[in-house]
Amino acid sequence: MDVAAMFITYLNDNSLPCDAEGVQPEHVRAFLVYERHRTSPASADVCFRNLRVWWNWLCSPEIAERTAPSPVLKADRPQVPAKVRAYITEAEQRRLLATAASNSFEDRRDKALMTILYDAGPRASGLMNVRYTPHQPDSHDVDLKGRRLRITLKGGDEHWLPLGRAAAQAVDRYLRARSAHSKAQASPWLWLGIQGRNTSHMSPEGLRDMLVRRGDLAGIQGRVHPHRYRGTAAHELLAAGASDSDVQSILGWKTREMVDHYAGDLAAERARETHARLSPADRLTAGKP
Repeated sequence: MDVAAMFITYLNDNSLPCDAEGVQPEHVRAFLVYERHRTSPASADVCFRNLRVWWNWLCSPEIAERTAPSPVLKADRPQVPAKVRAYITEAEQRRLLATAASNSFEDRRDKALMTILYDAGPRASGLMNVRYTPHQPDSHDVDLKGRRLRITLKGGDEHWLPLGRAAAQAVDRYLRARSAHSKAQASPWLWLGIQGRNTSHMSPEGLRDMLVRRGDLAGIQGRVHPHRYRGTAAHELLAAGASDSDVQSILGWKTREMVDHYAGDLAAERARETHARLSPADRLTAGKP
């Protein structure tokens, strides 16, 4: 059930107004408190964000279902306790790549995927739906010369995902292994499944399963998953000196807030590293006995 339907059900069950003009901020507030106790603060926050979008749409001039301002007030957003986000460390990434060290099709594919995820942090659906048709180079999504992949972002926008030298090289090595795959000519997808299995297209679920398997082989605590890489890529880019706007553009985010959402946990660590490089006292005494 979507949030709008849940909200309407709540209003009806509690004999509250459920017409667009009759709903008041206190009704929204009561619903969010109910959801917080029924599920969790995080779930109530999701409800708040979805309701805000829905009511903004209802109040828009094009729809005009409500003449009063939206009853979803910024001050009523549920407080969600902060949790420390898990990241992939450099040592963990080396161990993950070490599990795919052979020249087999599967190892070359998985190494390319893990390298891209660490390098630029794409979403699973965007990465797994990259198209590749070597007989039609102008129509597919792989541009090795330009070191980039064309992916589809959440919402449908297209985005060129940049690749570093290591990621581009890993894709190139995978493509050579891919050319011998039985589905190489027939499939329009870049990432193929293991030969002999039911599907030739590796899905986002297949990517998640692969990462869990590789994480287990590498002895990494906690599940390795695409979103863990997403925050890692943002953190590593920021730590290396990329600006917030650079990271936003590389990862295909529409708002600056997403940078904080995925990489804010390690902001203090990055600040300490920056201070170690730029310490005013160290610069003052540099070269002096």
